[in-house]
Amino acid sequence: MASLTGASEELGEIEGQISDIFRALSNGFQKLEKIKDSNRQSRQLEELTGKMKECKRLIKEFDREVKDLEYKNDADTTKMLNEKKQSMIKELNSYVALKKQYASNIENKRVDLFEGPGEGFAEENGLLASNMSNQQLMDQGNRMMDETDQVIERSKKVVHETVNVGTETAAALKAQTEQMSRIVNELDSIHFSIKKATQLVKELGRQVATDRCIMGLLFLIVVGVIAIIIVKIINPHNKDIRDIPGLAPPAPSRRLLAYPY
Repeated sequence: MASLTGASEELGEIEGQISDIFRALSNGFQKLEKIKDSNRQSRQLEELTGKMKECKRLIKEFDREVKDLEYKNDADTTKMLNEKKQSMIKELNSYVALKKQYASNIENKRVDLFEGPGEGFAEENGLLASNMSNQQLMDQGNRMMDETDQVIERSKKVVHETVNVGTETAAALKAQTEQMSRIVNELDSIHFSIKKATQLVKELGRQVATDRCIMGLLFLIVVGVIAIIIVKIINPHNKDIRDIPGLAPPAPSRRLLAYPY
């Protein structure tokens, strides 16, 4: 982190936040291995997913800061920063893959296998068939086949409508996802611009404070010079006050000599 801080305080701060998130992800996945309940695992996985999203946002901000500093840094520093960025992306991708693995395992645990009724209906149908003639059995079979065909047709319609609804929903979700992605990128850019503006305001504030100090000092000097001039004019024979360079001393008073006539 010291080398990053030397390149930019902003980069050092971002790298520190990313390191904290990586430590939290490592501890979170270790904790996830010890949790047996599927619901608790899902909640823990959602929390880790939020941290990974925050880490992704910080890496993007890190990349923008590196690009802004390219004209200031030399080639070796730029190369070091890019390698650091790639290392962070690689580490984040490893946690993403681990998250997908845990999510798949949790989903498999929730799959339930249902067995349909068989024995009771088979026994009941056997009793009914024993009391029917061949014609009645054929008529009953035809009715059941007709009912089955109708059920199949209704099922086909439902499946077709479901596919259409699923296609429309997928298209809408894709559009919303792209819109959300654009909004997130815009928010990241706004956040970055606000930080830059804050830094500029701080620098302007320091310059204004320096200018005020200089103006105050100049004002005190001018007031002192004016005070000395006034004292010199009022009391020109005061030897404790030196003459001001560039200011002529007061002309001595002339005495009129009286000559006797």
